[in-house]
Amino acid sequence: MIGENQKRVVLEDIAIIGGLIVVQFVYAGNSVLLSYLLSLGLNPLTIVIFSAFATFLVLSPLSFSFERSKWPKKLSLKLMVQLVLISLGGVTLFQSLFLKGIKLTSPAMATAMPNLAPGLIFVIAAAFRLEKVKLSCMYSQVKIVGTLMCVTGAVTMSLMQSTTHDDPAKDSLLLSSPAADKLFDTQKIIGCLYLLGAVLALSSNIVLQAVTLSDFPAPISLCAITSLIGVIITSILELIQDHHFDIGWPIVSVQEIIGYSLAGGTVTGACFSFNGWAMKKRGPVLVAMFSPVATVLTVIMSFLTTGESITFGSVAGMFLMFTGLYFFLWAKRKEDFAVRVGDRDKDEDGLESECGIEKPLLS
Repeated sequence: MIGENQKRVVLEDIAIIGGLIVVQFVYAGNSVLLSYLLSLGLNPLTIVIFSAFATFLVLSPLSFSFERSKWPKKLSLKLMVQLVLISLGGVTLFQSLFLKGIKLTSPAMATAMPNLAPGLIFVIAAAFRLEKVKLSCMYSQVKIVGTLMCVTGAVTMSLMQSTTHDDPAKDSLLLSSPAADKLFDTQKIIGCLYLLGAVLALSSNIVLQAVTLSDFPAPISLCAITSLIGVIITSILELIQDHHFDIGWPIVSVQEIIGYSLAGGTVTGACFSFNGWAMKKRGPVLVAMFSPVATVLTVIMSFLTTGESITFGSVAGMFLMFTGLYFFLWAKRKEDFAVRVGDRDKDEDGLESECGIEKPLLS
């Protein structure tokens, strides 16, 4: 009996780890494909509209089937405002800035930047007193150091990736030092700022989602509703910005975009569901640990498909960012364990955990 249980656990671990790697392959392939579509001249806002609407179409039947009993009987003003803010931040702002960032930088940069999110979420949640920070506690210290390493790595990666690489023979003919605007690619720097803005919007949005889910405990329904509201907000924004809807492209037809959006929405929904199941089985830390895999895969895919390379300085920045991410995740895992032990000790002996950590909202 014990052998059968152990065998089941081992098979489950293999399924979870293999599935998480497949999810990272999907994310990497999606980033490369989005970069290709943007290079064809597609408007980022148009892609956001199609993708968000496809997500709504895929998730709405699931939310109706599995979460109908969790829907509130009536919408309060507070919940409506939260839904609009989540839609604005998570759909319109995040996806638009993210796509603009991909267009100006590279898919590798786009998949690396979201690794800043755990640290930024920690900072935002701590600022709003949703996470308790105790500077005398080692776990809080490590999380702060990990966040600083992530930010430093992101800045280093952005600057190194945006440096121009001219012909050395041509440079040897220049007697004067190059101007500052020749040292850095301005477009790539702007693209990195777009990506940083996207990650900041995503991090703020996740904090708001955590607060909203306490009153509306239906994550699939929340994603479906905010996707539909995001479609409306993004459509209004495109209409104001361009005075028309951009649906005519010489290379890509509307039917192809609809097909891609539906396929992408289905695959994204499947990845979202699998990540949720993996989190339930093994916790969010294990799921987050696989996120750097997508960056490595994106670099390989970009090199094989478009011949795009990445600088040594960018690799160093990525390494610093990923090291900071793992520092943060290690401290978060130890902290969550301390919370569980502290709760058990308080139940049995009335004692608190070593660092006096309270259970955070974002655990």
